[in-house]
Amino acid sequence: MSISGPQIAAAAQLACRLEVSAPKPGNVSPGRPFKDLRFEDFLASAEAIGPVMELAAERPLGTTVFDAVQASMRVVHTNTNLGIVLLLAPLARAAGLCTPGQRLRDALAHVLDATTVTDARDVYRAIRMAGPGGLGTVPEQDVADEPTETLVEAMRLGAAHDDVAREYATNFDSTFEVGLPTLQRLRDAGLSWDDAVVQTYLTILAARPDTHIVRRAGRPAALDVSARAARVLELGGVRSDAGRRAIESLDERLRDGANTANPGTTADVVTASIFAELVSAQIA
Repeated sequence: MSISGPQIAAAAQLACRLEVSAPKPGNVSPGRPFKDLRFEDFLASAEAIGPVMELAAERPLGTTVFDAVQASMRVVHTNTNLGIVLLLAPLARAAGLCTPGQRLRDALAHVLDATTVTDARDVYRAIRMAGPGGLGTVPEQDVADEPTETLVEAMRLGAAHDDVAREYATNFDSTFEVGLPTLQRLRDAGLSWDDAVVQTYLTILAARPDTHIVRRAGRPAALDVSARAARVLELGGVRSDAGRRAIESLDERLRDGANTANPGTTADVVTASIFAELVSAQIA
């Protein structure tokens, strides 16, 4: 079964809303803002990217990324969803190009293999426009320079330091090997979207230190957060009273004025996992 552009747009918007609505420790959710970001900002960004994602199968990947970030910045004026857009854009394109009987991940591999230097150039422009904190510089294909490699080749160079780049380099390993199966299992077990999203988030965070934390607070801090997420899961996570109390304690620990311990990259991968679940159900 094929999936239409409007269905892809709706899935992208819903994935964003479901992710930000779930009370994930250390992240923005209803009633839990950051100093400079609120729940409503993420809702506005989710709405803004819909028309861009609707056309993802018809336009170059880099164009989709740039236009989606630009659309978000017009309504929020700050970076709410760069990582999300970077992950959703190739998934949306893959969904639109899926042939009958083809798996989403197989279509995604073709999308990533076909990326160009122009795609990289447009993605670099989008990153510079969003201005994410803590990027630093790298010896090769730095976002401050003009790229000379294809987008996926540039992402491979950054994969050791950034898990969004790692997704590109591994055909979305965390999304399809950890996030999606965990989310599907929890939903099949009857958990609400909120609970399934929080538990999936904790599972991904326990499996890999969040590279957003690594950039802002250092690798030891990120490893500590992952270890704490693993302990929350050992207590049952959302499935037990003790686990829920541990989630609240973790949330309090991860919040500070500069959001240095915000597992933002993990939240981005969760959004990609939700989108993959929503789309896979429609193309199966």
